Amino acid sequence: MEKDLRSVLKKQILVGDGAMGTFLYQQGFPVGISYEELNITNPSVIADVHRQYYEAGARVIETNTFTATREKLSKFGLESEVEAINRAGVRIAREAVGQDAFVVGAVGSIRGGKKKNVLPSIIEEDFRQQVTALIEEGVDGILLETFFDVEEMMIALKLIRKMSDLPVISQFAVEEAGRTTDGFDMVQAFRMVLDEGADIVGFNCRSGPNRMLRSLESVSELEGTPFSVFPNAGIPDYVDGKYMYAATPEYFADNALKFARLGARIIGGCCGTTPAHISAMSKALSAAEAQSLEAVPQVQPERTEKFEAGNFPKPSPIEITKLEAPSLLEQVKQRHTVIVELDPPKDLNIDKFIEGSLALKAAGVDAVTMADNSLAVTRMSNSALAYLLHDKLGIRPLVHIACRDRNLIGTQSHLMGFHAMGIDHVLAVTGDPAKFGDLPGASSVYDLTSFEIIRMIKQLNEGVAFSGKPLKQKANFVVGAAFNPNVKYLEKAVQRLERKVEAGADYIMTQPVYDARLIEQIYETTKHLNVPIFIGIAPLASGGNAEYLHNEVPGIQLSDEVLNRMKGLKGEEGRAMGIQIAKELLDTVVQYFNGIYLMTPFMAYDMTVKLTKYVWEITKRPDFHLYPLTK
Repeated sequence: MEKDLRSVLKKQILVGDGAMGTFLYQQGFPVGISYEELNITNPSVIADVHRQYYEAGARVIETNTFTATREKLSKFGLESEVEAINRAGVRIAREAVGQDAFVVGAVGSIRGGKKKNVLPSIIEEDFRQQVTALIEEGVDGILLETFFDVEEMMIALKLIRKMSDLPVISQFAVEEAGRTTDGFDMVQAFRMVLDEGADIVGFNCRSGPNRMLRSLESVSELEGTPFSVFPNAGIPDYVDGKYMYAATPEYFADNALKFARLGARIIGGCCGTTPAHISAMSKALSAAEAQSLEAVPQVQPERTEKFEAGNFPKPSPIEITKLEAPSLLEQVKQRHTVIVELDPPKDLNIDKFIEGSLALKAAGVDAVTMADNSLAVTRMSNSALAYLLHDKLGIRPLVHIACRDRNLIGTQSHLMGFHAMGIDHVLAVTGDPAKFGDLPGASSVYDLTSFEIIRMIKQLNEGVAFSGKPLKQKANFVVGAAFNPNVKYLEKAVQRLERKVEAGADYIMTQPVYDARLIEQIYETTKHLNVPIFIGIAPLASGGNAEYLHNEVPGIQLSDEVLNRMKGLKGEEGRAMGIQIAKELLDTVVQYFNGIYLMTPFMAYDMTVKLTKYVWEITKRPDFHLYPLTK
């Protein structure tokens, strides 16, 4: 067999392996240990993982050495074991797989996305120590993976090219086909590392197949460049104390063909993937190669983040008044009540956010709700936007507060500021871990759980600070809690919800629901609770949007019927079907619940305006004539 990776990739696509760390975690090995130390303490476990991936069809096998540098191992007191761990990693992989597999030495970023942590001279010396051991033990190539900035990648590449002519794969971890943390777009970054001697460039970690397709599309001008892709199995969800990944092997198989059409020559998996994912991709690619990839229909990934809100007209000027309205709790007892979510912008331009908020006000929404850096992606402060809505536009803001970003001091300070501004409706959420967002080097605080933050907010309503000291006033927060009904055992999820109500939650907001039967089940399992529930409805924008939400976003599950109806739809056709499906779901919601929570996709507020007006139409709101439907 030919053992030159460069030559083989000119003739065929190779399947890479999947995750090591998260796979070991799923098998019961705890977070907080060095998985690389297992190379010398429990080599049979590592060998078994390599063997499973090889048997699944992987022919590019990574050594279990991702964090086996002096800097990373020092956290476990293993800095003197760098050479032993790396050499053992190569031997284990080599002995576990067949001669037709390429064993590549895995070298991970030392900085890990943090701007200021390790000097370049220390990085170079640490890489030198690791790479020397890998090369001397006989790897077939070096894989530089999960690098966030060009500077660190260049340090590693320059060093390797002085030491060896082995093939080098250079993979960056980026968000949403964006830029490296030192400011280079991906075309610039790839050109720089290719000029420095990288043989293959690509992406791994940080995102699932959907966004990685967009990442590949963003570098399409580098035609003829061999790419590698190792996506995560979607966005992890934290369920019952464990991280879970939703993307299925079948979903990975479908996307493997799309990766191939976009120029990927090595296709594997990163966090959350298993031998089942690799097997599904290997079979799909083998079948496609048998009939030539040219016969596989090309599906271009959609640039959904750039979706524009059609030709929806700007709302007429509205007189600005201070907000004077009963609380949502009082309102939802009297009539159907609509809350609409608008995402704070990721940049400094708030024009579209304000435009959308005014359009929703004109449609008669009862509150506009804003997430708190959802999915751990940095957005404009929802507290600043809440002030603008409340004091400048006369719109009730409902603000999410995540446990992730603020310690006890910051959380109480944050809430005291809301009290001063008269903003009294909040939703307490745990918040997605920072390491899965756009600034993975950031800390996740989690001083409080979602249960504890609910209790602490209600404590402020008693005029008592988090410290137990008396305050000079009592707050009057109306506190909401989140509920995910898209689970296998709904009764168990309701038991968790009951604990939130016991902690003091005044109302509940659910994740989006896409099944009318589930809406009925939610009613039956929660009707004993004495708090209102707002059922989440998120209109779909396209078939690609539907597939992404179902396979990669935690807490969202689409029915087979909805997936089939949205399949292949794009543009106006996709949005029209998304609105139609949402209307059908709303027909069921209003029979059982007064609370409706609409989520705006990609700032397409015209969709949630139409759905808000539809609610007023079917519920025969007395003042509906103020909010006429636009045909």
